[in-house]
Amino acid sequence: MLRRDYGQGAIGRREFLTRATALGVAAQAFGPLGAARAQEARGGSLRIQMRVLPQGDPRLWDFTEKSNACAGLLDRLVHARHDGRMEGALAESWETSEDAASYVLHLRPGVTWSNGDPFGAEDVLANFEGWCDAGLAGNSMASRLAPLIDPGTGRLREGAVTILDPLTLRLDLAWPDITLIPGLSDYPAAVMHRSAIGESPLDRQIGTGAYRIAEYQPGTGAVLERDPQRRPWRAGQLERIAFVDLGPDPVAMVEAAEDGRIDMTYDTIGAYVPVMDGLGWRRSEIDTSATIVLRARQSHELGGFRPYADLRVRRALQLAVDNEVLLELGYDGRGLAAENHHVSPLHPAYAAIPPQRPDPAQARALMEEAGMMEYEHELVSIDDDWRRFTTDVMAAQLRDAGFRVRRIILPAADYHAGWRDFGFSSTNWNARELGVQALDLGYRSGAAWNESGFADPEFDALLDRAKGLPGAAERREVMTRLQQRLRDQAVIVQPYWRRLMRHVRPGVTGADRHPKDMIDLHALSLAP
Repeated sequence: MLRRDYGQGAIGRREFLTRATALGVAAQAFGPLGAARAQEARGGSLRIQMRVLPQGDPRLWDFTEKSNACAGLLDRLVHARHDGRMEGALAESWETSEDAASYVLHLRPGVTWSNGDPFGAEDVLANFEGWCDAGLAGNSMASRLAPLIDPGTGRLREGAVTILDPLTLRLDLAWPDITLIPGLSDYPAAVMHRSAIGESPLDRQIGTGAYRIAEYQPGTGAVLERDPQRRPWRAGQLERIAFVDLGPDPVAMVEAAEDGRIDMTYDTIGAYVPVMDGLGWRRSEIDTSATIVLRARQSHELGGFRPYADLRVRRALQLAVDNEVLLELGYDGRGLAAENHHVSPLHPAYAAIPPQRPDPAQARALMEEAGMMEYEHELVSIDDDWRRFTTDVMAAQLRDAGFRVRRIILPAADYHAGWRDFGFSSTNWNARELGVQALDLGYRSGAAWNESGFADPEFDALLDRAKGLPGAAERREVMTRLQQRLRDQAVIVQPYWRRLMRHVRPGVTGADRHPKDMIDLHALSLAP
């Protein structure tokens, strides 16, 4: 049985909801979920402003937009709700052992693939085999499911996933991990037909959703149409959903809204929020652990020289900037200043550690000591609004400290192709339910999304320990050390936590902003 120790103020509501549903308490106990699946299909068409990116193997998806464009075709085992609850999707329910080292997944009965095949345990086993392929470059699912992987082969460990019957599987982890269920709700965890593992969803379009992808052109748009031959487990409320790629300039988004060419924004930024308010559109907003990270890649090498392997250089970059200023000028102040360790006050086991103050004089002294005052830092960002502006502000503060900085602003296609490998750049990161998830994905040695090149066995060992502790209070003790170590090693400048905003025209429902930027296409509808 799941042990609950949430009394006496030990944990907050978000911690309880995330932890309880992740470890097996029925999400329905906390309110009505999944109402869209009980509704009859309606009609209508909706146009969403969003970047449309090149597609590929879902295990390699590295931006949420790739998942959203396929969300009408593919589904996940688990859905994450806005408040941190884990809701059953293709997995109807689950249970876990007391030590969080064993899970039983109960799959939803009666689900079929779009080609007519029944969905079942064999499909899920095939997906776990694909997800646990640590040798596939860029496969972030392997980071999420490390306790199921044989370190000797880099593949799914023998006996780690067992089919108990056609709709039930047992997962036996090599060590406890409370992040397993939240990890299965993340966007690269799209469930593919067992014959399609490794393919792009566009190749054969075998899915469990109500829609098929009728058009797909990166940089221009995508169209999903409800398949009239399908009787999926969730009804699609709309007949047609179009994604419209208007490029990175928010002005184009506002003009499209004014001209009636879109019905919903993916992301409304900064100064454009009151402009969209003025059109009479409804604003949906939520405080999140979504963020931007400005990082120097420690493994970056130039002719045998690794400029950011020197802790003094990284500390100088960190001390030269003021996160409050980056929030105000880079993101119009719409969020909360962060503390350079990628764990948010919204995360259940967040530890309040002593603040770090900007100190440009100390920053200059460290850079001089490292002999790097004449080095020109090439600071890269995507060419859009808030990420470009935030990176511009950091460059200005570094120059004010006396450092030489060259700004490089790349078009979206070039930035997306190389975001992990730039020597010094900014990257946006989605919200995650638990702080240990973000640390595991971004800072574990060798992780697919470890863009900073940080590799620290002590950090990895602490992270393993934290992931095995179900209680917030005991986990917070370890999180204190993890957060402090990440900041002491000056791995990142992480200036703020984002308040996410979206606008929809009157009559659009089911479009509230999700903290992880995921859009539930089956829930979208138009008021009668």
